[in-house]
Amino acid sequence: MKTPKRIEPLIDCGLVDEVIRSLKSGKEAAVYVVRCGHEIRCAKVYKEAEQRSFRQSVQYQEGRKVRNSRRARAMEKGSRYGRKEQESAWQNAEVTALYRLADAGIRVPKPYDFIDGVLLMELITDNGGNPAPRLNDLELSAELAREYHSLLITQILRMLCDGLIHGDLSEYNVLVGRDGPVIIDLPQAVDAAANNHARSMLLRDVANMRDFFGRFAPELSATDYGNEMWKHYQSGELHPGIQLTGHFQASGAAADVNGILREIEAARLEYEARQLAAPPG
Repeated sequence: MKTPKRIEPLIDCGLVDEVIRSLKSGKEAAVYVVRCGHEIRCAKVYKEAEQRSFRQSVQYQEGRKVRNSRRARAMEKGSRYGRKEQESAWQNAEVTALYRLADAGIRVPKPYDFIDGVLLMELITDNGGNPAPRLNDLELSAELAREYHSLLITQILRMLCDGLIHGDLSEYNVLVGRDGPVIIDLPQAVDAAANNHARSMLLRDVANMRDFFGRFAPELSATDYGNEMWKHYQSGELHPGIQLTGHFQASGAAADVNGILREIEAARLEYEARQLAAPPG
């Protein structure tokens, strides 16, 4: 096929030898199957911001650090340069997450290179060597649904142990390769410690997995791994080997509203007393 213009620099520098075919075109990127020497890989070409239907929500970007102060100011102002830098930061977030998670042994595609908005990475394949299907494309037995659900809960857990949350995990961004489920599409990954929306994103990721697999194994619909994980994470007890039960009991202790009101009133009276005692200015 004709080489997409964005992939030409990778061919020029010898990273890609041939574009074999288009694999898919999504809301934020187009993916191509490419040949790199004797290996078949895939190239993810990010779309320009004005061409994408997916909008970068502020909640995903919260907590991401920009070391260069000029870049940070431009991104805050939304200037042309700032928008360009924001787009670059969005793309780099996925690259950084992939390298970080791959190093931690989490099942994501192995990244190779990232040049000018093109991410070169491992092509996930099925047992026949063909591009792996998405989880959404499969009909599962109850037994396989339980197995895949358990594997993905373990991956979500290990991601959280490494300080990351996918943030948009669903059956549409999980591939089922020859060795089982592989998590993809991570530009919106968030820092669990720095993002105020981290808990709700984790709960949503886990709920999406529960709801999908619950269609094939109904007992999974009664599980609550998300709140259980977050409780252990907040208490500092979360680790990759922890045995989760899938059950969570919310605290039944009622808030001491009267006690809180008394504290507020005491603070108010103390403040008024200090104001009266202060010398006239």
